[in-house]
Amino acid sequence: MTVQKRMDAYFLPYAVFCGRENMEIDEKLLDYAIENQLKAPVFRLYGWEPACVSLGRNQKDTGVDKDFCQNNGIDIVRRLTGGRALLHDKELTYSFVCPCGFLKNGETVIQSYKEISGALALGLSKIGIMAEFPENKKAHTNFEYCMSLSTGADLCFEGKKIVGSAQFRKQGYILQHGSIMFDCDAEMIQKVFHESLQNDKIATLKDSAPAVNLAQLSNALVDGMEEYFGINLLLKEGLSAESLLRRDKRA
Repeated sequence: MTVQKRMDAYFLPYAVFCGRENMEIDEKLLDYAIENQLKAPVFRLYGWEPACVSLGRNQKDTGVDKDFCQNNGIDIVRRLTGGRALLHDKELTYSFVCPCGFLKNGETVIQSYKEISGALALGLSKIGIMAEFPENKKAHTNFEYCMSLSTGADLCFEGKKIVGSAQFRKQGYILQHGSIMFDCDAEMIQKVFHESLQNDKIATLKDSAPAVNLAQLSNALVDGMEEYFGINLLLKEGLSAESLLRRDKRA
């Protein structure tokens, strides 16, 4: 029996940056993949310091208490991807960059979301979290916190959203990034957005898998990505979060 050789892909290990740097790294990672016409995906894991509000690509900032954020050391940045505002604090964030052709359904937005999220779900299953796609739900037109809204491409655990993701496409490549929350500070979210948070719609690691730490979650996600896509995630010489920050932005 012939065993198919796995494709070598690239991994940027967990590191912590401020919000501006995190979004700049993701954008430059996408540009790096385009410039070098990478055939294989790149998977990155990261954290945020200090806490940061990220706004969707075309979202107005009127729903964010900017004075409260400034007085409490919370950054505000804009994502390359769309969607609603999100407070990044006690979480693990991932980003995944690949050519559309790497995925079976890369040209279809929802199906490509589900392919990438399927790899995340496989990783979560390795730490006992059986995440699944929810039934499609129509978002309300009034404000509702991003992580409390579930679409058909998000991942849920026991009916609560556990992974929220957003996507951006450029020149035949996909950037998808998203958050897995270790804990949720409902009081802080209420003060930032002046809206109450429905905790019964959000799953955190603290509630779902309290014994799992950051290293275990990171390793599980890497294992899930490798197994799901049949790849080996490797470090690539000259490709790191720090080297990307030093690169000039593309127009």
